[in-house]
Amino acid sequence: MGQISCAGMGYMTLMNSLLNFKAMNAAAISNSASGGYKAIVCILQAGGNDSFNTLIPITDHAEYALTRSNLAIPNYDSGIETEPMNPAYLNNVRLLSGTHQMGKQYGVHPSLTGVQNLFNNNKLSFISNIGTLMSPTDKTQYFNNTRTLPLGLFSHSDQIQQWQTAIMDKRTATGWGGKIADLIGDQNMNQNISMNFTLSGTNIFQSGNSNVEYAISENGSIGINGYDPNSTWIYNQLRTQAIDNMLSETYQDVFKKTYVDTIKQSKSAHEEFSIAINKYNEFEIDGAHENVFNAANPISQKLKMIARTIAVSTEEANNGNVNSSDVLDFNRQIFFVNFGGWDHHDELLDSQVGMLGVLGNALEEFNEALQLIGMEDCVLTMTTSEFGRTLTSNGDGSDHAWGGNVMVMGGDNLINGGKIFGTYPSLQLGSDNEIGNGVLLPTTATDCYFAEASKWFGVSNGDINNIFPRLAEFHSINSSPRPIGFLK
Repeated sequence: MGQISCAGMGYMTLMNSLLNFKAMNAAAISNSASGGYKAIVCILQAGGNDSFNTLIPITDHAEYALTRSNLAIPNYDSGIETEPMNPAYLNNVRLLSGTHQMGKQYGVHPSLTGVQNLFNNNKLSFISNIGTLMSPTDKTQYFNNTRTLPLGLFSHSDQIQQWQTAIMDKRTATGWGGKIADLIGDQNMNQNISMNFTLSGTNIFQSGNSNVEYAISENGSIGINGYDPNSTWIYNQLRTQAIDNMLSETYQDVFKKTYVDTIKQSKSAHEEFSIAINKYNEFEIDGAHENVFNAANPISQKLKMIARTIAVSTEEANNGNVNSSDVLDFNRQIFFVNFGGWDHHDELLDSQVGMLGVLGNALEEFNEALQLIGMEDCVLTMTTSEFGRTLTSNGDGSDHAWGGNVMVMGGDNLINGGKIFGTYPSLQLGSDNEIGNGVLLPTTATDCYFAEASKWFGVSNGDINNIFPRLAEFHSINSSPRPIGFLK
């Protein structure tokens, strides 16, 4: 039911009804979350990001350029004169501060100025060569078929689902973000609105057994389509009157009553959220009218709405800008943004210039907004993508592969910033982790990534093992070191 589209419900369209609220009388089965406010912001780069043009070796740039051929970003400082396909790529790889993994230097795509700034200021780190795994698997085991592999490797539909569910061997519509909401949703005083907010509609990641996502847009709560008591348009007036008439009736039939009660809850939650969010609109720099977020950047605008929501969700964040009675009273929240279009089988270089710039600038703006409201250390931002892409070129792009790189962002007291976690692989064809056609076998499992975030969020060790059933193959969550180490 959580995956039903509401678009076809006519005047009764309810974008925030059955899809967007806790099922009534859902039992809270864990009280493991503790401490102050915490939020996870998950940005899905849907389509499969070519992330070895996101995080690029500088020390081993010659090896990278040879393998990537016409897809390589030139690094003229290293003397590699690979002629770019377009003058837009004449910029060097942007250097990341420090040396990493065997004393080597790395950089980022020329468009990722925001990511370079965040990394060099210890606000962002990378996790390298990460992917879906059933158990640790080396190249020999892969070719000898002595390890079970995730279902539907290299398939968009299967891999995007596995990154959202953490279930590698079967197809399921219950996500690990939704399961967390099932477990610790009772940590929020506000039980009218789901702790899971989406700015990208229905998704598997936030769908639990008794919890589903609350859909908002960059402009605020969506509410009931056409319901507007102040509208002067005759059709909206008729819709509004019809809905009010339906809600005022008393129903003996249990199904009708449940349906109407859900609509009432949806309407009430929409009004509650709208009142709160309208009290906090802009993030200004030093009181000036220059706004932190770029109005022309669609991802910036989604992250702006998330920042606004955080600002009105807890007393810790609103700095007196919202009356206590209007604060939403959340202790835990999970946000989801789907940034699609990364399936670059062609025009990869042209596409990455714009898309990586959009993402990097939006992340930097979001970090600045969180600093302004004092929540930088309370919000973990993490990127995901269903798989990496082939190191080799197909002529004008790259194809579906396996291991890739992701980013984590947070404040000085939250993440171990300015570092590269996991193992950055050799990009030479035929290397230990290359299994043909430039496909990299992952060396870090997605389960470790998700489990570390979940433990910080307040999920108990026992519940983490239930949510991520393959985790024990890679890490004992009861041991003191974190699975990867990107969180302090």
